[in-house]
Amino acid sequence: MVKAVCVLQGDAKGTLFFEQPDNANAVKVTGQVSGLQKGLHGFHIHEFGDNTNGCTSAGAHFNPLAKEHGGPDSDVRHVGDLGNIEAGADGIANVNICDKIIQLQGPHSIIGRTLVVHADPDDLGKGGHELSKTTGNAGARLACGVVGIAKA
Repeated sequence: MVKAVCVLQGDAKGTLFFEQPDNANAVKVTGQVSGLQKGLHGFHIHEFGDNTNGCTSAGAHFNPLAKEHGGPDSDVRHVGDLGNIEAGADGIANVNICDKIIQLQGPHSIIGRTLVVHADPDDLGKGGHELSKTTGNAGARLACGVVGIAKA
């Protein structure tokens, strides 16, 4: 079992946990994000684990296969496209995602990369906006943190 953790800082806060059982193709992501507006918020892995200039220095979505942006269930998507999380009226989003594209080891490992929570919903590449095929038009970066190896 490989485990990782990400502590989000910024206008929103949270802690996310990642687990990938040995020889499993899927990574389970659980945790909570608080301080959000009610509704959907884009949720992506970005290419760099660099937060020296806040969330901006994390770069673009993690996209080693040079594909267009899509949703987590799309055939065409960035490795880092995890879709949306949804905050309730209390501003809290409880996260429970299982993704078959991100990995915690190997060529698509997200260890050392940045998880970003965005201000707006991710349109999953289907919004028709000029940013739909690159960012999902998910808006500003509210919170971010580097995904690191967790204590076993």
